[in-house]
Amino acid sequence: MSVPDRITPELSARHIQNFSDADSLEPHWGYADRVIPCTNDPGSCAYLDVVYHSHDLGMLYTGIIWATIGAILLITAITRRVLRKNLNVVNAASIPVSGDVEGQGAPRSSFLASWTAWAKSTTRRYLLPESLRVVFGRTTRLQILILAIISGYLIVWSFVGIAYHTWITPVKNKPGMYNTRTSLGPFADRLGVLAFALTPLSIMLASRESLLSMLTGIPYHHFNFFHRWLGHIIFIQSAVHTIGWCVIEIRLYQPQPTVALNWIRAQYMIWGLVAMILLTLLWLLSLPFAIRTFGYEFFRKSHYVLAMVYIGACWGHWEQLKVFLLPSLLLWFADRLVRLLRTFLLHYRFISEGKMGFQASKAKMRLFPDPTNGDIVRLDFRHAQSPWKIGEHFYLCFTEGSIWQSHPMTPLSLPVSEQGEVLHSYVFRAKQGETKRIAQLARSRNADREEAETGVILTGPYGQSIVDDLEHDTNVLCVAGGTGITFVLPVLLGLSNVSKGRSVELVWSIRCETDREWISEELERIQQSIPEVKISLFVTRQGVHEKLSGGVVSSDKEALFGDEDEASSNKTGKLSLIRGRPGLEEIVEGFVNETRSGKCKVFASGPGGMVTDLRRVVARCNRPDSVRKGDARFDVALITDERLEF
Repeated sequence: MSVPDRITPELSARHIQNFSDADSLEPHWGYADRVIPCTNDPGSCAYLDVVYHSHDLGMLYTGIIWATIGAILLITAITRRVLRKNLNVVNAASIPVSGDVEGQGAPRSSFLASWTAWAKSTTRRYLLPESLRVVFGRTTRLQILILAIISGYLIVWSFVGIAYHTWITPVKNKPGMYNTRTSLGPFADRLGVLAFALTPLSIMLASRESLLSMLTGIPYHHFNFFHRWLGHIIFIQSAVHTIGWCVIEIRLYQPQPTVALNWIRAQYMIWGLVAMILLTLLWLLSLPFAIRTFGYEFFRKSHYVLAMVYIGACWGHWEQLKVFLLPSLLLWFADRLVRLLRTFLLHYRFISEGKMGFQASKAKMRLFPDPTNGDIVRLDFRHAQSPWKIGEHFYLCFTEGSIWQSHPMTPLSLPVSEQGEVLHSYVFRAKQGETKRIAQLARSRNADREEAETGVILTGPYGQSIVDDLEHDTNVLCVAGGTGITFVLPVLLGLSNVSKGRSVELVWSIRCETDREWISEELERIQQSIPEVKISLFVTRQGVHEKLSGGVVSSDKEALFGDEDEASSNKTGKLSLIRGRPGLEEIVEGFVNETRSGKCKVFASGPGGMVTDLRRVVARCNRPDSVRKGDARFDVALITDERLEF
């Protein structure tokens, strides 16, 4: 029998099988066909038994892994739908009836709702804080726990079902020379199969048009942590796979160096080395220090190119496993295609004389100069579309900059449709690259005319609503640092005229007092529409001898950087200007303790250090036993804008 077309001479030699003398071939999905019966020496035949059996089990295990992933997603989607319906029922049942005295007793709730609240509060208490930041970065214990479970699950499938033995077999036509065959080969192959099988999942975790988000309701950017660590896992699996076969072919098989030279020249091996080199580059350029060194845009573009070429090299290395590679390519291209379609649908409109076409939105630019920390640019424009949900964000591409770059930004305006159009307002700090060019454009045009404009192309919205489960009596604390105000401001604007019976507070840390001019109109609107709101602006970097409004001056270093009770302040109505950094522990604990009833939610966006502190403080404010007994004040949730730091 001749060698089948799909079995190359290199593979035939590698698997020590004589295809020309075979009576029949036994197909194995994802691997080379096996010659039946085995005509090699007994040791080699026993080795081949282990090789093919462990591979077949490996393919079965990849099916189990993907079936598990599918089951988890299905159960999550169904549970999410059921809980959403139950939440609506519970919310309706917990609305106080006419005549109830405010703050008298706890709201009526079902047994299931009370234990669900206890479980959530317990989870936050112990799993919300961060751990092992040196290794995992700013990551909650819950994410680390999930990663540990996934890693343990994969470790089990890496070792199970392999018979671990060593066989000393004679080299054909080489009297007195022997090969050492071990279970290192099947083990290395198992890791290679798992690395291939996890590639589509890695693509799914990185997709902006995320199928995972559709099923779970979790925004796509919350999967970035698992995408990064799954990349680490795939790299380790591939590295061990490569090292294992190098040991086998260069050390254990004889005669040397003939075996090693023939092996390294084989086409599938050349593609394997190319794939490993590309994967190593992918891994190195994805490390935080590399992103900080070369910039995020270089990382993003190189990541796309290297990832696609890597998948192609994997195809060349082991075409039999294309069942995992083809979906990876399709998922990647589908993600890009949907992005283009969404952008096209957002901007395809009437342009002139009844004609339809693609047209960018014209945004008015306002510049707030800040030569020390980077200029601030505010964009305002109206766009014909359906309103998005509070908490969602868009990607903005500037037509007068690079069309190959887009930036995620959260609109600070309330998504309300007026005559079919919705107001978009954005604030961003121009540091370098594209945003700096837009700031320079605004500066040059403001010098010539009063109002500057630029074209903007939108893609989105992305994310999810952060206020859907905000009950009528939930107390709201918003904490922001700098331009993070855009994440929390729509929450406050949405509470206008519906805030009665709840505590509402805004804590905003800014560098200079004049920074509040970015959103002066919105702050005034919030003060007018939410009578009980408390607004505290912490000025952190204003010069020691500069005056806060009202003439209050502080030259005390401790006061400048101290807690609120030590800092100099100027209060005008409901708005407090405070010199210093916010003491988050006192602020959050004070807010929770001062509330009379109802749950508490903290919405936050800002520097990584601020989010880290809030996770720790909010976790400590959760008291599961009090929540189970009906005191909802200590059911404290934290909603943050997950921003990556490199």
